[in-house]
Amino acid sequence: MPPPRHPFRAGFRDCLPFVLIVIPFSTLFGVVARDAGLDLLQVMSMSVIVIAGASQFTALALLQDGAPVFVALLAALAVNLRMAMYSAALVPHLGAAPLGARALAAYLMVDQSFAVAVRRYEESPDMTLSQKLRYYFGCMAVVCPIWYGCTLAGALMGQAIPASLSLDFAVPVCFIALLAPLLRSLPHLLAALVSSIVTIGFAWLPWNLGLPIAAIAARIAGAQTELFLRRRSARRAECPA
Repeated sequence: MPPPRHPFRAGFRDCLPFVLIVIPFSTLFGVVARDAGLDLLQVMSMSVIVIAGASQFTALALLQDGAPVFVALLAALAVNLRMAMYSAALVPHLGAAPLGARALAAYLMVDQSFAVAVRRYEESPDMTLSQKLRYYFGCMAVVCPIWYGCTLAGALMGQAIPASLSLDFAVPVCFIALLAPLLRSLPHLLAALVSSIVTIGFAWLPWNLGLPIAAIAARIAGAQTELFLRRRSARRAECPA
């Protein structure tokens, strides 16, 4: 695929479908956070500083269950460790950018922008660094303002939203939409399988401690599978049949 003529506009357009998920997801967080006892400033501070819905929901749920703060932080960190892998995957594409641009890209990184950007970079290998940066920030121009605005709307509306709307459907739908297109290799599939099995197996643990355990197990499984495949490929290259 040739590089887009207008990278920022292309990134904005390619991320538009996720608006249908980000709106209820962020609105739900605002509602749930206010229901948990956070004031408006605390809700917005958490949303603006963290910008990671899954870890925000995780920390909030644990605090509501009376878990110690360090447990909530540990679980949120385990969920957000995927951002470190996202960053590593983006280094070949954005690693040569100025420090300020990289810092802003790291702050704004969310699942949607990463998934869309990496897929575009792989499909358009001739994109320049400038084009890749503009495309990336075009993706973020869709997601982040809506995340902030709808979190604020949910926090302001609070309990005025009827429970019959069942906004919690947005959480699993969002991650299914993000993950399904990325499960294209054996390491990805095994990581997802291990995560599911460990999560179910440790569901009995208090404070959802099975979540960080599943996240760590999935990362180990994926990394070891990828290492095994690379070693097998190297052996075959050294000793062709």
